[in-house]
Amino acid sequence: MKKFIIAITAIMIITGGCKTMNKTQKGATVGAAGGALIGAAVTKGSIWGILAGAAIGGTAGGLIGNKMDKQAKELKQAIPDAEVERVGEGINMTFNSQLMFALNSDVISEGAKSDLASSASVFEKYPDTYLMIEGHTDDTGADDYNMALSEKRANAVANYLISKGVSASRIQRKWYGETQPKYPNDSEANRSKNRRVEVGVYANEKMKEEAKSGSLKDK
Repeated sequence: MKKFIIAITAIMIITGGCKTMNKTQKGATVGAAGGALIGAAVTKGSIWGILAGAAIGGTAGGLIGNKMDKQAKELKQAIPDAEVERVGEGINMTFNSQLMFALNSDVISEGAKSDLASSASVFEKYPDTYLMIEGHTDDTGADDYNMALSEKRANAVANYLISKGVSASRIQRKWYGETQPKYPNDSEANRSKNRRVEVGVYANEKMKEEAKSGSLKDK
């Protein structure tokens, strides 16, 4: 947790120093420097680690960042109950499992289905991206039960997005049970935040090649 806080603080400092840059320059700087810091602070296989590892930096990274800015804005408008953050050259969405699932269940609630359908519509507008879906729990209950529940919830979200038209070839799934809390499991408020499903959005090979060649269009 300390490493994570240090990394985020450093990224805030870098971002604050980018006020005089245009969007492309700012995206390139944060994508390269911020991504490296995040990658050092989190598990390599987690969404934040994957987003950091997917960053290519430079002008091409800035172009991808501009594209992600637009998609993040649309996702925030489409799903106001979800947390949508721009991370490096990608996007990290967090869904609260309490709103998405009943206690100890992997059946998606009707309200969450509406949110996922809205997010699927945005994902379809930006087909040149990969989606990483992760399931997480708090530390109550047995470790093996939590791991299995996080797997079922990640699969439920992935399968629902696929049912709404998102290509299965774009989607990867991971689950961590209680092993990757965002907050200390020292209160019910924090535990509720750790019970979550996260979606990472990052450029596929086609988008990266277009960005490198300068042909990636802001559309």
